[in-house]
Amino acid sequence: MSKTKTSLTEGSIPKNLIKLALPILGTNLLYSSYQLVDAFWVGRLGANAVAAVSISYPVNFLLISLSSGFAFAGAILVAQYYGAKNIKMVNHVAIQCLLMVIMVSLVISAVAYWLSPDILYWLGVEDEIFKEANLFQRVIFIGLVFNFGFILFQSLLRGIGEVKIPLYINAVSLGLNCVLDPLFIYGWGPIPAYGVAGAAYSTLFTLALSAIVGHYILFFGKTEFRLSLKGFKFDFPLLKKAFKLGAPSSIEISARALALTLLTGVAAKFGTEVLAAYGVGSRLISMVVIVGLAMLKANSALVGQNIGAKQLERAGKTSNLSALIAFATMTLIGIGYFIFAEPLVRAFLDADESVVQMGVNFIRIVSLAFGFMGAQLSMVGAFRGSGNTVESMIFTIIGVWVIQFPFAVIVSDFESFGHRGIWWSFPVAYVVPAIITFTWYQTGKWKHKKLIHS
Repeated sequence: MSKTKTSLTEGSIPKNLIKLALPILGTNLLYSSYQLVDAFWVGRLGANAVAAVSISYPVNFLLISLSSGFAFAGAILVAQYYGAKNIKMVNHVAIQCLLMVIMVSLVISAVAYWLSPDILYWLGVEDEIFKEANLFQRVIFIGLVFNFGFILFQSLLRGIGEVKIPLYINAVSLGLNCVLDPLFIYGWGPIPAYGVAGAAYSTLFTLALSAIVGHYILFFGKTEFRLSLKGFKFDFPLLKKAFKLGAPSSIEISARALALTLLTGVAAKFGTEVLAAYGVGSRLISMVVIVGLAMLKANSALVGQNIGAKQLERAGKTSNLSALIAFATMTLIGIGYFIFAEPLVRAFLDADESVVQMGVNFIRIVSLAFGFMGAQLSMVGAFRGSGNTVESMIFTIIGVWVIQFPFAVIVSDFESFGHRGIWWSFPVAYVVPAIITFTWYQTGKWKHKKLIHS
């Protein structure tokens, strides 16, 4: 067993927050860049190639969302046991979640591969891109086991406060993907040109390499983890607990993804120009969401460790500071977005002036409410870290399904608002849920959920 690293239950709270949040932010940015790299190289094959690749991403994201529960649960349980200095249970939780994720992902991968043509038919994919889309999607589905495994690896390490190793692996993996994408897509020397499928092969190879390296670290690396299959037996009570913890988080992410997908349909009814403005605005907003998610994950790990160490007061102080930092940081980003809305939109949208101004209007309506989104995400991180994943799910569903989606549908039907009803649904969905979440958060009940026995 390696020497125990400094616990997040000690030392400066602001320093611990920053130490976790910045590498997590870097990892999130690198991970999201995979799609940008694929889009860059595939885009040179033409519009049909872009469409063939784009169609699989929502499906892939939904599958990852539905099956990511064990990763969330693993991070929560590992953080609390690590805070309680129970390294034996840290390893026990990790190996149980790891093997369960491998089994689940193999089943999902096989079923998805088999149903791939049917999925494309259900999505209404046209014949001219069907063959390429199916080939690309099937390769991506083969890689689900590596994708799920690496997500779990990152979650487990985050639970013990180790966030730099995933950052380094993602950086190397993205660099390798940048090299392999054009090589597999266009071919070179003895390597044939695989076209659209080449982007999938590149992603499959880099994901597989990342997962293999990650799991080697879990078994043999210089971390708190020393996993072993010797004498392994499934701990069904623990797995049941992990499922109860993780399922609400999977539903939460899936519900958010589905609602945003349906909002695209609401925008589409106003025509191509509004849809284009909505698309670029959503892309710019997603870059800000990554910042909020970094604070969510950092706060979740910190709260989990402190609750495991029975330092409830410190858990509360940590979470309060996290919410404040998230609010301030994302408000400043929002002010920057408001001031520089036009150049930001023009960087992603080469279109008529009227369409550009729609996008600018969208960003300016939404941007000044970013701070509320950041604060709410940080509080949700506290709920997850303390094991209150049902509450986290409920507040998210209220935000997107009870508030945002109905608001967008109803208000956009008003002649005085039109498509701007969709724009206004975003700040409303940031401010109102933040207030609701804060109201329950202030009761302090989230700190007293009994999850582990140290």
